[in-house]
Amino acid sequence: MSGGDEFTIIQNVMAPLAHHPGARGLADDGAMISVSPGMDLAVTKDMMVEGVHFLADDPADLVARKLLRTNLSDLAAMGAQPCAYLLGLASDGQREQEWLGEFVDGLARDQEEYGVSLLGGDTVAAGRGLLTLSITAFGEIPAGMSFARDQAREGDVVAVTGTVGDAALGLLVRTGALRGLDETLEAGLVSRYRLPEPRVSSGVALRGVVHGAIDISDGLLADASHLAAASGIAMELSVDAIPFSNAARQAIHRDPALRDLALCGGDDYELLVTLTPGDLARACNIARRCGTSLTAIGRCQRGSGVTLLDDEGSHVDIVDTGWRHSVLAAAPVDHKDQGH
Repeated sequence: MSGGDEFTIIQNVMAPLAHHPGARGLADDGAMISVSPGMDLAVTKDMMVEGVHFLADDPADLVARKLLRTNLSDLAAMGAQPCAYLLGLASDGQREQEWLGEFVDGLARDQEEYGVSLLGGDTVAAGRGLLTLSITAFGEIPAGMSFARDQAREGDVVAVTGTVGDAALGLLVRTGALRGLDETLEAGLVSRYRLPEPRVSSGVALRGVVHGAIDISDGLLADASHLAAASGIAMELSVDAIPFSNAARQAIHRDPALRDLALCGGDDYELLVTLTPGDLARACNIARRCGTSLTAIGRCQRGSGVTLLDDEGSHVDIVDTGWRHSVLAAAPVDHKDQGH
C-alpha cells in the first residue's frame, strides 16, 4: 500500500486507534490485556477477502466496519462484552493512502460506537493479489456465564433476533442480479449486506437466559445445523415463523425462489438462540429494550439434524443449506415486468 512504509503507517495512521492501555501505543510487538477478577476472556477471529466477502469497489469505511462487526457478532454469540481487537491487513498494492484513511475512519467510528480499541496487529504490502483483512477480537464475560453452540437442550425454544435474508438479497441488488424493488427497499437490503448490526447489547443482556447460541454468518439453516450438531439435538423450524423484512418479503413475493436464498445466503449476523419456553417472553422483552426483536421459530427435540416445516406440519425442501462464494457471480434477474 503506497503512501509510506509499514512503521510510518503504524505510527501515523493506526496508533490513534490504539487508546487501550494494553496497546502500549503500538510500540511493542505485542499487547497486554488484564482481565477483570471473576471474568473470562472471549477471543474470536474472522477474515475477509476481496471478491469473496466484499466487492472491490465497496467504500473503504464500510469494509472496515463490516470487518469489525463480523467479529463483534461472534463475541455477541458468546454473551461477551467487546473490549479490544488486533488487525491484520495484507494489501493488494492497489489502494492509495486516501483509501487507508477512509478505512481507518470506519474503524474509528465503530470503535466509538462499540467501546473497543485497537491493540496492534500486522500489515503486509504486496505488489499484486487480493486485499485480505483479518481481525482478532477480545471480549469479557463473567466466569461461567457464556453461552455456546453446545448448550442447546431438548425442549428448548429456538429463536432469532431481527430478520434474516436481507444481506443475501442485498448482494443480489448490489451486483445487479435483483432489480425492480422500490429504491428505498433496495437501499435497505444493500445496507444490510454492507453493514451488519451485531447484536452485542442483546448478547450481553441475555446472559443467564439463553442456553445455546450462534451468530448467523453462513445462513440460518446452516448455522441451525451447526448449533444442533454441537448440542447433540434435533431442531424443527417453522418456515412461516421465520422473520423477514418488508423488503425481503416483497422480493420473495416477486420470485418465490428467493426464499431459499434468504434462508441459506448468510451474512445476516443475527443471533440464533435456544432457551426454555418459560423464558421466551422475558427474552423478547430484553431484546426489545436492546433495540431489536426476538422471534420464536422452532423447538429442540431428541434426534439430529434440522427439519423445516410449514404451518400444516409438512416438510419443506430447500435447494441449498449454506453460504457459497459463488453468489457473487449470480446472473442478473429482472422482475420489473412480471406484473406482481
